[in-house]
Amino acid sequence: MARTNGGIIGKTNKTSFGKCTVTTKTSSGCVTLQPGTRLVDTLIVAGGAGGGSGGTRGGGGGAGGFKVFSSIAAQTSIPVVVGAGGASNNNGNISSLTSLPGAVYCTSGGGTSGNAGPGTPGGSGGGAGNAGGCPAPTPCSFSGGAGICGQGNAGGNSKSAIVNGPYYDRGAPGGGGGAGAVGGNGSCSVCSAGNGGAGAPSPISGTTYAGGGGGGGTTCCSTGSVGTVCAGSGGPGGGGAGKPSAPGGCKVGSAGTANTGGGGGGGAYRFADSPRCGAGGAGGSGVIEVKELNKASGVWSLQSQFSAQQQGTWPRFLASYTMDYLVVAGGGGGKSNRGGGGGAGGYRTSGYGPAPLQGCALTLEEGNYTITVGGGGSAGGKGNDSSFSSITSTGGGAANDFLSPVGPDSNGGSGGGGSIRCTTAGGSGNTPPTSPSQGNPGGTALAGNPMANAGAGGGGGGATAAGQAGQPNKGGDGGAGAPNNIANNCASYAGGGGGGGAGPGTQGCGPGAGGAGGGGTGGGNPGTNSTAGTANTGGGGGGGADGSYYPCAMADGEAGGSGIVIVRAPSAATFAVSPCTNTSTTTPGGCKVATFTVSGTLTVS
Repeated sequence: MARTNGGIIGKTNKTSFGKCTVTTKTSSGCVTLQPGTRLVDTLIVAGGAGGGSGGTRGGGGGAGGFKVFSSIAAQTSIPVVVGAGGASNNNGNISSLTSLPGAVYCTSGGGTSGNAGPGTPGGSGGGAGNAGGCPAPTPCSFSGGAGICGQGNAGGNSKSAIVNGPYYDRGAPGGGGGAGAVGGNGSCSVCSAGNGGAGAPSPISGTTYAGGGGGGGTTCCSTGSVGTVCAGSGGPGGGGAGKPSAPGGCKVGSAGTANTGGGGGGGAYRFADSPRCGAGGAGGSGVIEVKELNKASGVWSLQSQFSAQQQGTWPRFLASYTMDYLVVAGGGGGKSNRGGGGGAGGYRTSGYGPAPLQGCALTLEEGNYTITVGGGGSAGGKGNDSSFSSITSTGGGAANDFLSPVGPDSNGGSGGGGSIRCTTAGGSGNTPPTSPSQGNPGGTALAGNPMANAGAGGGGGGATAAGQAGQPNKGGDGGAGAPNNIANNCASYAGGGGGGGAGPGTQGCGPGAGGAGGGGTGGGNPGTNSTAGTANTGGGGGGGADGSYYPCAMADGEAGGSGIVIVRAPSAATFAVSPCTNTSTTTPGGCKVATFTVSGTLTVS
C-alpha cells in the first residue's frame, strides 16, 4: 500500500498551532481550544484540605496535589473538574481533565490534620495534631500525613512534652505539607505550631500554588497559665495561617486562598476557655492551567507539511513586539481604633518611572492577553493582585488596629502599618519578593500607656519609601509612591495610607498624611476623618483614630484604592481592549497605550 507521507519511516508526529495560549480555569467546565491546537501542557492543582479542629489541637491542612502533564493530545475543547477545598477536618477534592484518550490526568486532594493524632495522607499530607493531656509514658507526639509522590510533600509532626506531669501538658501541632516543601514540625521549646510547607511555582504561568496550612495554637500547660502558643504561618502559595490560642472566643484558622489549592490553617485550643471551641479553616479550591502548544518537531515530507497547513495545525510566524508595562495592585485597607495605614499595592514597571524600580520589558507575540486589575482591600483587609502576562503585583498589606497584632495579611506589595498594641511592627513589603522590589514595609506603631501619653498607628509602606513610624502626637505618614509617565500623564501610584492617631486632650492626635500616589489620610483631630486610597492608583487606605478616651474624631479605617494596568507598545502594534471601560490611545509619537482600570482582555495584532 502506498504511503502518504512521502516514504518517511518512523513514529507519527503531531503538529499543533496553539499560539502558546494559556487558559486558567478556576471552576469546573470546558476549556475551548484554538482551532489549530492538537497538543497541550497542563498544570492540575487539587483542592486543599481543611485545617484541624481547635478543640482537639488541630494541625494545618495539606495542600492539594500539584502536577504538570506534558504534550497531551487534545483538540476543540477539554472538560475539566476543579476540586473544591475541604471543610474543617476534611480532605480536599480531586481536580482532573476528563474525556481524554490515554492516561488519567488528575491530582488528589490535600490530606487533613490528624487532630489528636497522625496527619492524613493526601496530595500533600496534613499536619499532625497534638494530644496533650495523656498520661506518661503514652506517646503524645505524632507524624504528619504522607504526600503523594510527584504531587506534594508530607505534613509536619506534632510535639508534646511534660512540664507539670504526670500528663503531657505542653505541645504544638504540625503544619500541612505543600507542593514545594514539607510542613513544619511543632516545637515545645518555644511553644509554636509548625508552619505550612511552601507551595511551588507553575511552569506555565509562574504563579505559586499549593501552600500548606499552618498549625493551630494551644496553651502551654493544663492550668492555662503558661501562655499563648504561636500559630504556624501559611505556606506561600495560598496556605491559611493557624489561629493563635489567645484568650476568649472560638478560634478558627484562616482559610486557604481560593483557586490555589492551599491548605486551611489549624484551629486553636486554650485549656482555660469554656467551651474550648475552634475549627480549622477551609482549604482553598484547586485550579487548572492549560497551555496550547506550537509544535512541529521531527522530519516531515512536503505533502505532510502541506496537509497540516491546510488543517491549520502547522505553526506559523506570529509578529512580536517589545512592550513596556505598569502593573499596580490594589492597596490594603486602613484599620480603625488607632489603626495603621494600609500598604500600597505592589508596583512593577518597565521603561518608565524611577530607574531603580524598572524591570525588563516583555517581548510578546500577537494574541489575546488576560489583564487582572486588583481591587482595593476593605477596611483592615489586604488588597488584591494585578497581573499582565508573566508580571504579577501583590496586593497591599492590611493594616492592624489596637486589638490585632501583625499577621500574614499585613505583608504584601507594600506592608500595612502597625497597630499600637505592644509597639507592633508594620507588615513586610516586597512579599513575595520580586526584583526590582515591588514595595516597602509599613511603619512601626507608637505604643504607650494610653491614659498617660499618645499612641499612634504606623503609616503604610509605599512604592519608593517605607511607612513612617507612629509619632507622639500623630499617626505615621504613608510611604511615598512612584511617579510614572508611561501613559504620558505624569501620574504617581502606590502611596501608603497614613496611620490613625490617639492621644490625650492636652496633646491632640494628628492624622498621618497619605503617601504621594493615592495614599489615604489617617484619622485624627476632631473633624479629621480618614480617607480611602484613590481609585486606580493602588494607594493604601487611611487608618482610623480612637475617640474612646480622648477628644479625637472616632474614625473607621478606610479601603485601599484599586490597582491599574497600563501597557505600551511601538507604533507597528495594534491594540484592542475589552470591556469598553478600558481605553486604547495613541501617543503623539505613534506608540500604542492600553489603560486598564478594570479587569479585561488586551488583543495585540
